[in-house]
Amino acid sequence: MLTGTAPSTQLVRRVNAGAMLKAMRGAGVVTGTELMASTGLSRATVISICDELVRLGWLQELENQRGAGEYVKGRPARRFVFDDSAATVIGIDIGANKITAIVADMAGTPLSQVTMSFRTDTVGADERADVLDKIAADALEKAGATADSVLAVSVGVAAPVSRDGEVLTAQEFWKSFDVRGIISERHGWKVLLENDANLAALAERWQGTAQGVDNLVVMLAGDRLGSGILESGRLLHGQRGGFGELGFLENVDGVGDTYGIAHYAVLWGQEALESPGDNSVLGELCGHDPAALTAEMVFKAAADGDHAALKALERVAGRMARVIGSIATLVNPELVVIAGGVAPSAQALLPGIAKQLPDFTFTPPRLAASVLGDGIVSLGAIRHALDYVEEHALDLYPASLPKHPASLPKHPASTHKAPKNRVAG
Repeated sequence: MLTGTAPSTQLVRRVNAGAMLKAMRGAGVVTGTELMASTGLSRATVISICDELVRLGWLQELENQRGAGEYVKGRPARRFVFDDSAATVIGIDIGANKITAIVADMAGTPLSQVTMSFRTDTVGADERADVLDKIAADALEKAGATADSVLAVSVGVAAPVSRDGEVLTAQEFWKSFDVRGIISERHGWKVLLENDANLAALAERWQGTAQGVDNLVVMLAGDRLGSGILESGRLLHGQRGGFGELGFLENVDGVGDTYGIAHYAVLWGQEALESPGDNSVLGELCGHDPAALTAEMVFKAAADGDHAALKALERVAGRMARVIGSIATLVNPELVVIAGGVAPSAQALLPGIAKQLPDFTFTPPRLAASVLGDGIVSLGAIRHALDYVEEHALDLYPASLPKHPASLPKHPASTHKAPKNRVAG
């Protein structure tokens, strides 16, 4: 533990406060003795920080047990509970075609999830900013919260992002669409920016199939491939936010670009339709119009035993084996999770990928398909925002929020019950 200078003492106090909040989140009613056991801190430190966290609005101190009739002798234990409804955070995923926003309480429980599409994938920055405003407002209203209750907003974007939250890309679009500036100026919220695949990795380790896995790759694998990588439980960024970028796949034999599962399921499904032979199921699903074919149709036809669809997905599995084999050789993960909207369908590819993986790496990882659905990036953004709030709990706290009557969620803090419109994470 750091000692000596005042800045060092303050740093230690911040670290200890974060550890206390981490221990109390979701733990229910706890005593000072229980917090000592879970954090390793001394009684004096625990009680001192609890008093400060109560003052800041993070904790509530409950009636002592003697007053509640449970103590007869001795000093009654002080009891505290984390106030998960004291404020909110927002997680946002900005994609090419749509935005998804989740509002969550301080325990990380989603209170609402809203998705809104853009008119086209070529709309300008101003129109995207207006959609961003509307979806945030709708998500807050659905959650029963207001803008004044928000402590932090995390936003996922399909671009490299530095450790400092700067988008680092040559794409003109991201230069014109200053997400952090727009949200901060319009709402005054603390805004964090992160790569979408990195946020997917945080979500998967938090609530998905990768819970407890420290060495992990999560791949967003729909139309394009992107990866978030954790090593020893730490999200890796690289010097300029490029760790996990997959441009090197252009130089891998049998891969050649960064297009994903959905793209090649459609492309090779279309090629199969144009070949002679029996492709009745696949043809019927798209009305015998290759231009109308979707990835979902290819996977459905394959599930029905259509030969052409099965052949197309066999090629997709072989290509993904090369992709995952390349990544596994570089970073040696324990687990690779295929995530995003394509994940439910990708489950059917896993046996074929796993069978071929040893051909492309000496260290084949375990494979899984995410069960977190389309909201995975927004959910990871919630985790990202909560981590930031936890780390800055002495500076960014519920008691700092405006206290006019409509400023906080309407559900009472003492009950710790979800509002009726709370959705599953």
